[in-house]
Amino acid sequence: GDTVDKGDDADQIRKELAENPYPQYIKDKIEEEFRRFEAMPPASSEANVVRTYIDWVMKTPWYQETKEDISKIEAILEEDHFGLEKVKERIVEHLAVKQMTQSLKAPIICLAGPPGVGKTSIAKSIARALDRKFVKASLGGVRDEAEVRGHRRTYLGSMPGRIIQGMKKAGVVNPVFLLDEIDKMASDYKGDPTSAMLEVLDPEQNSQFSDNYIEEPYDLSK
Repeated sequence: GDTVDKGDDADQIRKELAENPYPQYIKDKIEEEFRRFEAMPPASSEANVVRTYIDWVMKTPWYQETKEDISKIEAILEEDHFGLEKVKERIVEHLAVKQMTQSLKAPIICLAGPPGVGKTSIAKSIARALDRKFVKASLGGVRDEAEVRGHRRTYLGSMPGRIIQGMKKAGVVNPVFLLDEIDKMASDYKGDPTSAMLEVLDPEQNSQFSDNYIEEPYDLSK
């Protein structure tokens, strides 16, 4: 008959919900889950699952954004890497066009080359040049589609996929996100993660990326 006091926890969630400008559909979702959470006995395992879910949804960035500064990009790219003229030019062009057109769709750049030529480090350099956060997901050997898209909440110990984990780590909706070793993804009977990547990378679809765990559409277009 021991009871655990949910009071402080509940107040904290209510306070955060009221103070932060979450999108309306997210607020509704959290409130709905929260009502379920409050009705449950604290010791039940289900309560734990719901609590973890509320945590994930609230800590995933929905509105936090960093202001990017494009003015010193050439200088920083030059400072970090010698040579690679074509690559740098392409990156600067991309960003210039994005700024001129004010289109919201983020450019997706594919860096190809043998190991050690600086693909990963130039991605870091772009993030530094733009003053954006940098996150990296290494996809080498990933062969389960749930790694990209998350597990459903019905499974024990389920989690969001690598994409949402990376976004949570970044804490903003517009980091520079590096998907490393994308050519080394494999597929097996558990599904084909490369097909799941299409939803992440296609500018027509990625504003509505759906993660099995989060269950609400997530905007990756920035």
